[in-house]
Amino acid sequence: MRPTTLAEAAERARSGDALEMALAEFLDEYYLAELPERRRAMLAEEPKPLGHPRLDALLGAIAEYLAHQYELADAPAWVFGAARYLEYPWHTTSVQDAAFREYLTYTSPAEFASRNIFTEEQPLRRARTAAAAARFEASRPVSA
Repeated sequence: MRPTTLAEAAERARSGDALEMALAEFLDEYYLAELPERRRAMLAEEPKPLGHPRLDALLGAIAEYLAHQYELADAPAWVFGAARYLEYPWHTTSVQDAAFREYLTYTSPAEFASRNIFTEEQPLRRARTAAAAARFEASRPVSA
């Protein structure tokens, strides 16, 4: 079953599923949610710690980023807990090129950079956002 909250996605990862897959499925559900109240509820519950500081901070960044991107009134309070921030920088790439890492440092969204997480400019993009789904439907040929 697809996770419908960020906490459920984290729980799937705690149970042994790949975090990347659980997050991708959660993001699909989040992006297709139509009401702000539903999106707020999908972020409200604090995920249990995953036991890895980077991943725990990442979950905080994701929730805050999604709240800001979808103009929710506030990000959930749990995203500002000390466990949701890293002491040392983490560039989410295996590329060792200094110029590329500098690029990530300057293009990371504030919700990630404030936690010492440096990633691409649009770290949570998925093909199945509501806008992408609407564009897809509009581009489909009308059958006669």
